[in-house]
Amino acid sequence: MLEGLFGSSARSTMVSRERALAGRDASAYPVPGTHAVLGTSLQGPWPEGTRVIYLALGCFWGAEKLFWELPGVVTTAAGYQGGYTRFPTYEETCTSLTGHTETVLVAYDPSVVSDEDVLRAFWENHDPTQGYRQGNDVGTQYRSAVYWTTPEQEEVVRRTHALFQERLRERGYSDITTELRPADEAGPFYYAEEHHQQYLHKVPNGYCPVHATGVRCG
Repeated sequence: MLEGLFGSSARSTMVSRERALAGRDASAYPVPGTHAVLGTSLQGPWPEGTRVIYLALGCFWGAEKLFWELPGVVTTAAGYQGGYTRFPTYEETCTSLTGHTETVLVAYDPSVVSDEDVLRAFWENHDPTQGYRQGNDVGTQYRSAVYWTTPEQEEVVRRTHALFQERLRERGYSDITTELRPADEAGPFYYAEEHHQQYLHKVPNGYCPVHATGVRCG
């Protein structure tokens, strides 16, 4: 996605708050109200008891599909989070001047799919050791990240992180570079443009690289 548009060294350097694009006071585009696959609200409110976690694992097109296919997931959305620019656009995020990473909002029913199930899908379906890239997708917007919203999620994030690190080392991989932060510290989740939402449902043969290591989390 936009590979080669900007120099790889510049795109692989995390921008400072002072140098980041300022952004705007409101979204530059409308956000759809309904999930194109699940038929649920994209922005909420969701049923009582629904939990939300924000996960970044490279290009958000394939990542979002991974999670909307999990039983018990109420809704998913593609967006931008973890940086500084207010209400960024996709083009701005691809310059690495926003500080955001391509992120998927996952809202789920914990009585059907557990925190551990969600985190297992996260760890096992990308390579969390690559820093500011996933495969040929290079840039800070492709970094791995988990932004949790509950203490229970944090416990599972840290436990599965340690377990997966151990499994990766057994297979010769380097240290995990995944950014681990509470969502309120990572900042707002900004919904991506409408055509990015459920992209692989709208474009079934669209870009969807697989970067899984083949290592299992437990």
